[in-house]
Amino acid sequence: MSRAIVVINAGSSSLKFSLYAAQDGALALEQHGQVEALSTAPAFVARDERGRALAERRWPAGTRLSHDEAAQHLAAHLGAALDGREIAGIGHRVVHGGLQFAQPVRVDRAVLAQLEQYVPLAPLHQPHNLAPIRWLLDNAPQVPQVACFDTAFHRSNSDLAQMFGLPYPFFERGVRRYGFHGLSYEYIASVLPQVDARAAAGRTLVLHLGNGASICALQGGRSVATSLGFTALDGLLMGTRCGSLDPGVVLMLLDRGMSVREVEHLLYSESGLLGVSGVSSDMRALLASDTPGARRAIDLYCHRIAREIGSLAAVLGGLDAIVFTAGIGQHAAAIRARVLADAAWLGVALDAAANDRGGPRISRDDSRVVALALPTDEERMIARHTQALIG
Repeated sequence: MSRAIVVINAGSSSLKFSLYAAQDGALALEQHGQVEALSTAPAFVARDERGRALAERRWPAGTRLSHDEAAQHLAAHLGAALDGREIAGIGHRVVHGGLQFAQPVRVDRAVLAQLEQYVPLAPLHQPHNLAPIRWLLDNAPQVPQVACFDTAFHRSNSDLAQMFGLPYPFFERGVRRYGFHGLSYEYIASVLPQVDARAAAGRTLVLHLGNGASICALQGGRSVATSLGFTALDGLLMGTRCGSLDPGVVLMLLDRGMSVREVEHLLYSESGLLGVSGVSSDMRALLASDTPGARRAIDLYCHRIAREIGSLAAVLGGLDAIVFTAGIGQHAAAIRARVLADAAWLGVALDAAANDRGGPRISRDDSRVVALALPTDEERMIARHTQALIG
């Protein structure tokens, strides 16, 4: 009988899971789902590998579920789904691993305490990532848990690529560019050899465009530079996050009386597409809107991507491929077309019909730089790491 590996991805208002059968080194997705809208109108759904609903539940509107209560409901569902099989391990997405954690790690209470030190560096993510780990340590301590880090893939970056222009002792103490979305980039790097050998071996920019957004420069499948930095605020415009910002703006806001927590809320939760548009943080809503604010936000979003592509292409010394992934990158054909039009100077030529179909190849046959649209699978990457570490 196969054993099972469970993957948990906890966000601020949701608890996502995937259940894999692990046998003879292979991983087969059996079901996935989430408890979402924890603080407004909680709902649970589990689906099989083809997307068919297996179980559903809705709580009354206005109900607030804690992450612990969501974990308890998920544990009950998985207990039935496992049908007596053993859980080999549970893998977790943890956004920040700092300098200490450059590889997946087996979690105990000492490791959990170390990971809690990085909460200030990822306040929207880290506390929620750690909540189900803590609950499982309390309620199922016999089950092996593995933390997989969004920062780990970028530890291959050189010191120069990680350094800020601050006094060097700050760098030695860990004030550096960590980068994020590493599990997504690692997955894309793992499948690229089967999709396009030249892109896998060469100079490739991967654009992870979702509510969080970043770009990673890959050289032969290894991260050499990325747009995100010390925290998940840097680089591209995001759903509610500002992206690159002159630090003098923060100093001015503090000088004019805003508290640190108020500035933090502004930069993380009230900026980005939402703040610029005044309409929504959801790219689908902005693309469907004819308001000036929506157009302004889309224009700035694409402008920031164009600037970052130029910067990272310079780091690579040229470009062989551009890969789009994540929610916007995979599904928003209009954004891909805008981005590739801005990148035409690099030698990429869009195949409009292929782009409308969703790819995977969305560049013309005569394009010097290949363009691809590929789905990412962070959960499978976590399952692979968990299987490898648990054995």
